[in-house]
Amino acid sequence: MPLFNPTHALLIPLVLLMTLATSNVRADIFAEGDLLMVQAAPGVIHFDSDPEHAKYSWLVGLEWQAPSRWLAGASYFNNSFNQKCQYFYFGKSWPLESINENLYFKLTGGVLLGYKEPYEDKIPLNNNGVAPGAVPGIGY
Repeated sequence: MPLFNPTHALLIPLVLLMTLATSNVRADIFAEGDLLMVQAAPGVIHFDSDPEHAKYSWLVGLEWQAPSRWLAGASYFNNSFNQKCQYFYFGKSWPLESINENLYFKLTGGVLLGYKEPYEDKIPLNNNGVAPGAVPGIGY
């Protein structure tokens, strides 16, 4: 397998952008207004059932968000095919106050690790268990 391939070319700018997004170093680590959130998902609902899906999937994660709503995080999860995976990401959330003051839209992008044979084709642009990832979400 070559050391450098097209997937790596996509991941390098992503990693550099993640580094820049989180490079504001502070002596006290967290500033006033920063949020640190622990996330957990005890299960998953599949829109398209597959007999190969694991009976139970789960997720745990940690996310930091600045008052500007820029964020960075990491999650560790058991994917739908019972493989342990990680998602390292950065992103931003936007309030949807015109609908509800607590409602928000969030978009993250990062690196997804862990989808390997025989399920590597379930993730686009996956190469040896490494793929770019993007997750849109709505939260309350």
